[in-house]
Amino acid sequence: MAEVNANMVKELREKTGAGMMDCKKALSEAGGDFAKAEEVLRKKGLAAAAKKSSRAATEGQVASYIHMGGKIGVLVEVNCETDFVARTDGFQSLVKDIAMQIAAASPTWVRREEVPAEIVAKELEIAKAQMRDQKKPEAILEKIAQGKLEKFYEQFCLLDQPFVKEDKKKMSEVLTDAVAKIGENIQVRRFARFVLGEGLEKKQENLAEEVAKAAGLQK
Repeated sequence: MAEVNANMVKELREKTGAGMMDCKKALSEAGGDFAKAEEVLRKKGLAAAAKKSSRAATEGQVASYIHMGGKIGVLVEVNCETDFVARTDGFQSLVKDIAMQIAAASPTWVRREEVPAEIVAKELEIAKAQMRDQKKPEAILEKIAQGKLEKFYEQFCLLDQPFVKEDKKKMSEVLTDAVAKIGENIQVRRFARFVLGEGLEKKQENLAEEVAKAAGLQK
């Protein structure tokens, strides 16, 4: 068991952003093992974050992110509890990461609870139909369909997506870690993603069809 000293506490604090006393207690509890101490701090942070989740978050920031030389743009609103925290480097860095995630991964919803019930039902039915085509037993269809629904959430729901900077973490974990570190409730409220020229090709095709029809009527 390694003896906990000031340098160890300082190093853990710099790595995790936790308070000095919390770092000292975590290292003592982990017997000087850094990996275990980080896990201790993470568990405490998760518990603290859960308590903060019901607190009102009405401050924050609306931020923009432009990617690929102006080809993709994102606007995102991220809320916290105080204007002070909204102006900190830690919060602004988090908001930038969230905007970059939206630009890169193109989610449709913030969280799975926002997915319309009819879409969920449709995805489940499609998954079951695919499994029936593969002659899977009816008894396991629901379990397999639920697994495929989880994959759907991971693709289209921001908080379920793997973080583009660290794909072993989900965005919900990134947010929870930020709450634990910053000490306030943080929520992603809404976002909009713009792709240059998106939808124009379809509109042009429709216009061409209308012109063709009009020309046909004139013949």
